[in-house]
Amino acid sequence: MKIKLNPITKKRLARFKETKRAYYSCIFLIILYTLSLSSELICNSNPLYVRFEGKSYFPFLFYYPENTFTGSGNFARPDYKKLKNHPAFVDKSENFMIFPFFSFGPYEIIKPDQLEISNKVKLTLNEIPRMANVNIKKDYTIYKYHLFDLFINNFRKQNDIVKDNDKEKKYYNKNEIIGNNIKEFWQIPKELEKNIICRFENKNCNYYTTEIKSLYGLNAIVSLSNYKPRTKSPKSIRLTFTEKKQKQTENISIVFNNKLEIIKGKEIWDNLIKSENNIVKDKILEKVKNRFVNKDDKSYITINNKEYLAYFQKQDIFFPFPPAKNHPMGIDSAGRDVFARILYGLRTSMTFGLILVICSMVLGIFFGAIQGYYAGIVDILGQRFTEIWSALPFLYVMILLGSVYGRSFYLLLFCYGIFNWIGISYYTRAEFLRLRKQSFVEAAKCMGLKTRKIIFRHILPNGLVPIITFFPFSLVGAIGSLAALDYLGFGLPPPTPSWGELLAQAQTNRSAWWLIGYPSIILFIVMLAGVFVGEGIRNAYDPKRFSVIE
Repeated sequence: MKIKLNPITKKRLARFKETKRAYYSCIFLIILYTLSLSSELICNSNPLYVRFEGKSYFPFLFYYPENTFTGSGNFARPDYKKLKNHPAFVDKSENFMIFPFFSFGPYEIIKPDQLEISNKVKLTLNEIPRMANVNIKKDYTIYKYHLFDLFINNFRKQNDIVKDNDKEKKYYNKNEIIGNNIKEFWQIPKELEKNIICRFENKNCNYYTTEIKSLYGLNAIVSLSNYKPRTKSPKSIRLTFTEKKQKQTENISIVFNNKLEIIKGKEIWDNLIKSENNIVKDKILEKVKNRFVNKDDKSYITINNKEYLAYFQKQDIFFPFPPAKNHPMGIDSAGRDVFARILYGLRTSMTFGLILVICSMVLGIFFGAIQGYYAGIVDILGQRFTEIWSALPFLYVMILLGSVYGRSFYLLLFCYGIFNWIGISYYTRAEFLRLRKQSFVEAAKCMGLKTRKIIFRHILPNGLVPIITFFPFSLVGAIGSLAALDYLGFGLPPPTPSWGELLAQAQTNRSAWWLIGYPSIILFIVMLAGVFVGEGIRNAYDPKRFSVIE
């Protein structure tokens, strides 16, 4: 049977197709919703088809107890992935299962042993700047110190401008440092001298830090702490030295496999420990070995008289888990696949939006038509009722009903529906007030047609333009509202797949970028496509395609 369209409808369809982004967005949304309606065929933890002992079973549609396949007397729902390895299926080739393309459902909890992760440890070494404390007397002689011997000797080892005489090549031990004048090692700036004298004079002095040079051309940061006057002048002042690197060094990274073999950075490893004994090497390898078992991933290690903060990084299994093999969009905080929940959440959002908008439009058209057609006292009473009804707090009503009856899809649909019709009724009322005095309506009344026929067969078809043009925008608003309510925790009951629920998990687990990234992207795409469709419909119904400002 061929459907014949009137010329006006054909013209409007042609205009809609001319708006390419609206036309393609409409096709895209239809395909997307059709795929979501067939989610069980695409994404399911239950097999699509099971052939067992000459009989056919369809677990994605029907429930079958475990006893059906094993005869164990257990009438609970079977774990089909575990059942696939049962001797009844392994030993008999005529018994088999066919799983969907993506064999993970929206409610299935992923077991850690099902995840394939990288079995390697990355060792990252961050060099820690050398620090030392030196106590000096008033004549700048060293009274005592901590780590200062390694500090200056390390500078001598790194110095490329050491002169050839024996004295300057000498390395100092503890006895040789104490009693020496600090000016034999460092050039003391005048400003630093002023701050040192200020403390020896027992005056109030603020924290001070500056950069100084050694006699070997290397730099360091020296600092003096805050000083408050005491009963007696101090016998010594403490200076804190921090090594300053001549250039920014990159972190050292070496990757080991579970056999402690270096798979990346072997040359760096050889250069790093070539002058060290086996004790340091064995210590590092022991920590790498322990990291494959334990989660101790940080340690301090000294190599070549340099201290490093070592990080032993390994991918551990914890939820939420980032995208991995067989899970392209990652896993949420409850161990469920994000792709499956997004796909099923698409069906929930689109179905909710369509049902809500259709129900809202039916109610809005009915109440608006009654007010607009009868006008007068009916219109006045209807408007006052609508104003009072719209003043009710929607969120509080929904929370109250949810606490009494429990959260559910149909309760949420009911709560939204009894408030969402108000906007549509305003447009319908305005159209009916405009058309009720038209000549074709007066002619219908004179012919004795019933009021019901005049309203729904003559006036309504001519007043549907604003309603049809607002349909896509209302759908987009319903999808966004559902996501917002789920995000706030007042939407669908858990564990119903929902985009808003994934976004709520992302707020708790802020490092899990996949929980906010993928739901936000699909929500944005669907809402943007809906807006494009609405724009195309509005242009198609616009009697003036082009407007000119004069």
